[in-house]
Amino acid sequence: MIALSLAEIAEIVGGQTHDIPDPSVQVTGPVVRDSREVEPGSLFVAFAGERVDGHDFAADVVAAGAVAVLASRPVGVPAVVVDDVQTALGALARAVVERLGATLVALTGSAGKTSTKDLIAQVLRTKAPTVFTPGSFNNEIGLPLTALSATEETRYLVLEMGARGLGHIRYLTDLTPPRIGVVLNVGTAHIGEFGGREQIAEAKGELVEGLPEDGAAVLNADDPLVRAMASRTKARVILFGESDDADVRAENVRLTEAGQPSFSLHTPSGCSDVTMRLYGEHHVSNALAAAAVAHELGMSAEEIALALSEAGSLSRWRMEVTERPDGVTVVNDAYNANPESMRAALRALAAMGEAARAKGGRTWAVLGQMAELGDEALAEHDAVGRLAVRLNVGKLVAVGGREAAWLQMGAYNEGSWGEESVHVSDAQAAVDLLRSELRPGDVVLVKASRSVGLERVAMALLEQDTAAAEGEVAAR
Repeated sequence: MIALSLAEIAEIVGGQTHDIPDPSVQVTGPVVRDSREVEPGSLFVAFAGERVDGHDFAADVVAAGAVAVLASRPVGVPAVVVDDVQTALGALARAVVERLGATLVALTGSAGKTSTKDLIAQVLRTKAPTVFTPGSFNNEIGLPLTALSATEETRYLVLEMGARGLGHIRYLTDLTPPRIGVVLNVGTAHIGEFGGREQIAEAKGELVEGLPEDGAAVLNADDPLVRAMASRTKARVILFGESDDADVRAENVRLTEAGQPSFSLHTPSGCSDVTMRLYGEHHVSNALAAAAVAHELGMSAEEIALALSEAGSLSRWRMEVTERPDGVTVVNDAYNANPESMRAALRALAAMGEAARAKGGRTWAVLGQMAELGDEALAEHDAVGRLAVRLNVGKLVAVGGREAAWLQMGAYNEGSWGEESVHVSDAQAAVDLLRSELRPGDVVLVKASRSVGLERVAMALLEQDTAAAEGEVAAR
């Protein structure tokens, strides 16, 4: 964070100082909510949760080097006491962002937010110091903490914004007002909470409504609900996609034998070829969104193409591809899942399968529940099971309860009989099955909603010590 005295922080957040001998002492380290992340000069934010109350760690964090605690009550050590810690954290983030002078880029969408955020950050940091959301730290707590990690040297701040209802993104844009807003897509993630795609579009569009007149709204030309958001912003609109009228578009899209996308990038400043290190054709749209942001910030087509071609995956369990010593390839995409991302992952698996079959290998889709689909859950799980068959996936392993059974039934009804699809009860059963049947050259995709925890399957398959892996899966 930029250096601020405790007196300045108290004024910004409307708090009272307690047990602070010298209010001029500055916070020079990170602002954190996890006591294990405290460094000398930190400000510790004490949240009172259902299981753990951060106030109980106040003495420990000060002993570890924290300058003070942002708290809702006196804690016996230096503290700035406020009525509401979350509101105070947001006010502090807003004040710091206003002092920074950095360009804020915010993005949202139903699928691909984290991968696209990582791409934008990797492209922009080739030009200037860039701070970006770690992982999916995209809510009312994670976003201000990310903003507060910026320093005087930061020139670009890339923030992912999530929403679980109307007004959520508007709240986040009030905390950290962006100059560039990116909307990737409107899908069915969390449709059970929103009630429909139109309601999701209404929520995602709050991002472009918060842009200034001299800002830029970067919109997906290939998604009608996103394209329509152009009428909701006073900012200049930049379209990206494969549509002919997109300002930043891809032509000659293809996949390498390994399943990595390659295309010709066209921007208003020129064109250049891109071959990505990431896996799956869905990353083309993500790359175009990143390219549109980079173009808006003055980068040439050649600079953008080079950065995209060199960019890797920065966040765990998102199409992580690892080849074992015995030739089995494990694709860990288990961080989360919705119908759109599940289809994209299956298509990537199918592309990788062409090369695998040439070596005598097979493709395996180890899939679990897609959560928060409401009344659409049965139809969407059935459709994913059917798609696995249509894409000629060698074997579907559906893991879990009712929703997994729907996945397997969809595959069965599409013509996947015998041993081509199977329903197993849990992660350990999936691991046991795979260990007994995998052979060199096979490619295994593991994917489900985060709550299912299927990353345990991928981790067990990659664990060299079989006994240790079985113990880890069983323990969870």
